[in-house]
Amino acid sequence: MYEKKTLPNLNCGLDLIAEVLYGKWKIRLLWFINEGYKRPSELQRKIPDASRRVLNLQLKELEEHELVTRVIYPVMPPKVEYSLTDFGQTLIPVISSIGSWGDAHEERLRAIILKQSSDQQHLSR
Repeated sequence: MYEKKTLPNLNCGLDLIAEVLYGKWKIRLLWFINEGYKRPSELQRKIPDASRRVLNLQLKELEEHELVTRVIYPVMPPKVEYSLTDFGQTLIPVISSIGSWGDAHEERLRAIILKQSSDQQHLSR
């Protein structure tokens, strides 16, 4: 597994939250687990752009940060389910607020992101 070469900067709350939540799919994983999607295959269907490997890595990191728990059921084939811990539940209002902000500014953000994407394509030619 990948190991960071430098120690993380943990000087304030923003540094701490960045260390725990930065990862392209982590916020979505937490949200979908809260919404009731518990199995890895269900999460994969909700986030089809993510590879199974990346989802598994990010779920493992969320588990290591005590935001989700993983239960492996002793059946064949093995059944795995994730759920939010009490600690992970405390992030749901924060994620909801971030999502509401994104919804409120959707048109502006979409235009900015599409322009940046277009600019990058022109530069790479």
